[in-house]
Amino acid sequence: MNFDPHTLATLDFPRVRQLLAERCATRYGLERAQSIRPLSNPDLIFESLEQVEDALFGVSLHLGGVQDIREHLNKARDGKVLSGAEILEVAYTLDSAMTLRRSVAAGSRGPLLPVAEAIGQHIAFTRQALQSLDREGGVRDDASPKLRQLRRRLSPLRNEIRDKLSAIMERWGEFVQENLITQRRDRYVIPIKASFVGQVQGIVVDSSASGQTFFVEPAQIVPLGNELARVALEEEAEVRRILLELSGMVATEEGIDETLWALGELDLTAAKALLAREWNLTRPTRAKSACFKLEGARHPLIENAVPSDITLDSRTRMMLITGPNMGGKTVTLKTVGLIALMYGCGMYVPARAAELPIVSDILVDIGDEQSIAESLSTFAAHLKNLNCILEQATPDTLILIDELGSGTDPSEGAALAQSILRELLERDARGIITSHLAPLKLFAMETKGLQNASMGFDLDALAPTYQLLIGQPGRSYAISIARRLGMPERIVAGAEDILGPEGGKLERLLETLERERLEVSTQLAEITARRLEAERLQADLSMAREQIGEERNETLRVAADRAESIYLEAVENVRQLRARAREDEAARPRVLEELKALRQTVQKNRPVVRPEPVLEGLKVGALVDVPAYGSSGQVLEMRGDELVVQLGVLKINVRRRDVRLKQESKVRVMALAGGGGSSRFERELNLRGQHVEEAIETVRAFVTEASALRESPVRLVHGKGQGVLRRLIRDYLKTDKKVESFHDAEPYQGGHGVTVVHLKA
Repeated sequence: MNFDPHTLATLDFPRVRQLLAERCATRYGLERAQSIRPLSNPDLIFESLEQVEDALFGVSLHLGGVQDIREHLNKARDGKVLSGAEILEVAYTLDSAMTLRRSVAAGSRGPLLPVAEAIGQHIAFTRQALQSLDREGGVRDDASPKLRQLRRRLSPLRNEIRDKLSAIMERWGEFVQENLITQRRDRYVIPIKASFVGQVQGIVVDSSASGQTFFVEPAQIVPLGNELARVALEEEAEVRRILLELSGMVATEEGIDETLWALGELDLTAAKALLAREWNLTRPTRAKSACFKLEGARHPLIENAVPSDITLDSRTRMMLITGPNMGGKTVTLKTVGLIALMYGCGMYVPARAAELPIVSDILVDIGDEQSIAESLSTFAAHLKNLNCILEQATPDTLILIDELGSGTDPSEGAALAQSILRELLERDARGIITSHLAPLKLFAMETKGLQNASMGFDLDALAPTYQLLIGQPGRSYAISIARRLGMPERIVAGAEDILGPEGGKLERLLETLERERLEVSTQLAEITARRLEAERLQADLSMAREQIGEERNETLRVAADRAESIYLEAVENVRQLRARAREDEAARPRVLEELKALRQTVQKNRPVVRPEPVLEGLKVGALVDVPAYGSSGQVLEMRGDELVVQLGVLKINVRRRDVRLKQESKVRVMALAGGGGSSRFERELNLRGQHVEEAIETVRAFVTEASALRESPVRLVHGKGQGVLRRLIRDYLKTDKKVESFHDAEPYQGGHGVTVVHLKA
């Protein structure tokens, strides 16, 4: 998509693009970031978002060691010889690229793999270059056998020349200017005083700047110097041959261009991920239609920006934002436009949640664009922009207009603005408009597809709150602010008289609406606080019940251990007594007496169990009163002396003696037992739309009641959906001892959406 550069600048996109470029690690990524533009292909946008997510949660993209080698590559392809340092930069870059490819292959969840696989295998070149060159780019001695041989010859020659020159300097002591062996024009020489230069045999190679010293190569050294020069020339030629060979490998290496492209793409993705992490951005999702749904949207370049919730869909196609100056209306426009641009570039967006369409263009009229050179006033410039917007507006464009109808007579401006809005609505365009004109507020109230909104203002503090209030037109607050700032009352009253009763009617209506909104907000906050308190109390009650259950279980465990110990001790005593009776018949009477005494002791220590009052007709499904809770409920389970009773949303465990059977429950129990009337038990339970925990509890009570009433089989209707509820219900049925078996219903009776349960007799 070719977005107008002026539109991008108006929406602050170049600043975001520059901040993205600053987070790139290579020149390749930086250039891509500086030229990034929104895409029109939804598949490419989705692919880019997938890659950013992979970089955030899958693989860590490190591009250290990557240099911009394109100049070296072009130089080599032109047939020029690269220096050792240049070849080394190419080798290090390609080696880092291959390391990055392996890292992506090991850690990626998939989206980045195709990009990383574009990096070529440059193993042969990098190995050859790193084996031939040292860290400074010099050619190593072992780069070739010939070079090794030549350099082994050079060192002895240099040593031999130095030794002979030292001996000569001792003999020429009076001729020597300074006891120093040096090099001039790649020849080893001795500094000789100018007055004695004619008395020594040798070749004058150079002289000092003052002319007082001549640098002479003694005649005895000339053959060795010639040999050294010949070997050095051969070494230089071999070094050049090796560099030329490596340069040729650079020029002919396959896949370098693809490798550099992949490095740029991976670097850009890494920069997007870094920006998303630093700015706390969120991945947007694609809307199925031309729908903008933003939750907690904020401008990323404004520190501590107040988030806003914005929705544009088939019902609310255009939004009219009104309110005082400096309240954040223009920032809201730019926020929506910038988020749409970032989404089109495959970037995460500054919002808590975002559902966005792909827009073909963003048409804006923001700011003062008057031009003296073109003889355009502010109003004329606005009209020119509005005319372009009307020509290009379509259902897949986003319209952002600031201060619609301003710059001219308010009545005529309002009329023109209403006509423009009506035309945009007929074209099914999506957009946000800001204005101060009162007639537009009424127009928005009466026009389908156009919704009022306003920016909040704290009249006590005389400061904007920057909160977007949907469904409520904004007040100008001009007279109220003038009164609060101490404007003389006669001036304020005069303004109100001039405005007249009709003029202030809308302001009073808006004031009433705002007061009612505040009251509703306060009540909603109180209800929310009470709900949270109720949830906390319910959680405390559940925790206390669990604690009591744990303490009861511990008590029972201790009692069971004690009873087991007593039982084993008694068994051992009886065994010993019987053994004595068998071994000694004379002791049998005494053993019988001891057994009798043991029995009496056990009977004496046996706890007295008082019979609990029997509630006639108490069964599963019966309705009972629980005085301790001041409520009534249905019996779900009977566990000996304990009952499980459903009280509203709570299930409690109570003893039999703590409940009272309701009269209507007695009649129902008699009917279920066959004492007149038939069972009203429904064998089918509908669980669709319930949460998992609620559904499991409902199934448990249903199966318990069905088992008690011997109703089998029963049907559990859970629907198909994604199969989560079906799987969890069946996991529970496997653990219920009352269930014999279960299976899917017949295809014509619900199929996979219904589970048929057979209960044990």
